[in-house]
This record gives sequence, structure tokens and C-alpha cells, in this order.
Amino acid sequence: MPRLLDWLDERQPDVVCLQETKLTDDAFRKLLGDEITGRGYELALSGEAQWNGVALLSKVGLDDVVVGIPGAPGYPHPEARAVSAVCGSVRVYSLYVPNGREPDSDHYQYKLAWLAALREMVGADPAHAVVCGDMNIAPTDADVFDPAAYVGQTHVTPPERAALASLQELGLHDVVRDRWPNERVFTYWDYRAGMFHQDLGMRIDLILAGTPVAERVRAAWVDRKARKGTGPSDHAPVIVDLDEAPDGDIGPVVPPPSAQPTRRRSVKLPQSS
Repeated sequence: MPRLLDWLDERQPDVVCLQETKLTDDAFRKLLGDEITGRGYELALSGEAQWNGVALLSKVGLDDVVVGIPGAPGYPHPEARAVSAVCGSVRVYSLYVPNGREPDSDHYQYKLAWLAALREMVGADPAHAVVCGDMNIAPTDADVFDPAAYVGQTHVTPPERAALASLQELGLHDVVRDRWPNERVFTYWDYRAGMFHQDLGMRIDLILAGTPVAERVRAAWVDRKARKGTGPSDHAPVIVDLDEAPDGDIGPVVPPPSAQPTRRRSVKLPQSS
């Protein structure tokens, strides 16, 4: 909670997408409601106790809120993994895509079916969509520190990447990669000692935008500073500025890693659900 509030005060974002809140809606409002609304945000939630949970915070409107994804499967029951609303002139999706756990497991098949349902929903108006969140998929080998470290794991398998590509085929632009096509960009680093400092990460937190929105992008970057310090998340926020860039056209990762990139082919990074 204090890290989130400090970050909101520092960056002053107009719209915020949160994932893995791990709180019921009532508990979220009790813990953070006054702090969030006191900073000028409206709030939309989809939460559950202990697991999952997503939220949308907006200073530019929060209309036509939709909780969940029509037709999406559950595991076995529907999980709190999606909330969307019209913020200004765009529909913003805050998503926490299922992890998949192990290739070909039941949870892996659930992940693929969930992504198919998401594609159907976004396909209703992809031009004005901004799909944000923890996608639990690295789009290409360039989005992991070493492809050999992920052999046999989720996040990088061809079916997962094909599902993500199918979503993008609706006309959605990966705005960070579009702006930084050849740069080393990660958003997630395992908690184990040295992974963050050695920049052994992966890019699984994405912002995908329809063409009219993508054309408004003035900056797109990863706020690596938010991954530092005491008690951080293992993910860093992805920031995209439309129309104007208060911090300038900086990036792709700010501040850049302090250590030189390291490749360690013996590393394995099993992902938690």
C-alpha cells in the first residue's frame, strides 16, 4: 500500500491498471478507497480473497465498467482477472492472464481458452482498446534474458505466443516494443538473489493499443525504479504517455540496469501461479 501511494504521488498517472491485488472489493475499498479517491481517482474493481484481483483507477472518467470477460472459462469457477472501462475516449482493460503453470496442464489449457475469450471481447472495438496488464507471455525470444533458461516452461511456448499474436492481429500495437524495437526491455525479475541486479528478466507486462491510440503515444517505458527498495513487487510498472510526455521521451527502462547484462544458461525460472 505505501509503495503504491508513493508511486502515484511521484508519477501522477491519469489511468492506472493494477493486477494481483489479492483483496475482495470490500477489503480493497476499506484499505485504499479513501486514499485513492482523495487523489482524484475513480475506482473499478474485480477482486477475490488471497488470489488474483485487478483494479482500474482513473482521473479521466470511468464509464461502462465491465467486470470479467464474457464467455471466459473458470478454474473451475470464474476468477477475478479482468476489469475494463471507458477512460476518456478509450476502453482500458486491466488484465491478469492465467499463468499456465506447466505446458499441457489443465491450467495451461485454461490459459489458452481464457485468451481466446479475451480476443472475442476486445474484437468488438479493437481500434479504441488499450489492453494492459500481466500477460504472462513473453512475445518473442528477445523478451527473455536467455531463451535456454525457459525451455520446458510456460510463458514462451508457441501456443501461448500464437494466442497473444492472434490478439494483436485485431490491430493492436505493442507500444513499448514499437517504440524500442531493438532494445533490451524487461518488466519482471525473479525474486531470487541477483536476478534483478544482473538484469535476468523477462517482458511479460504489456500495453497493447489500437491504431488511433498508438498514434498518440509520445513515450513508452518501464519504471525500473519502482522495482527497487524494500518490499517491492517482482514486476515494474509500464508507463505509456499519450499526447504529451511529462518526463520526456525517455526509456526504454528508467533508470537503466546498474550491471552489465548477464547470460547464464544454467538458470531456470519457474513461475508461480
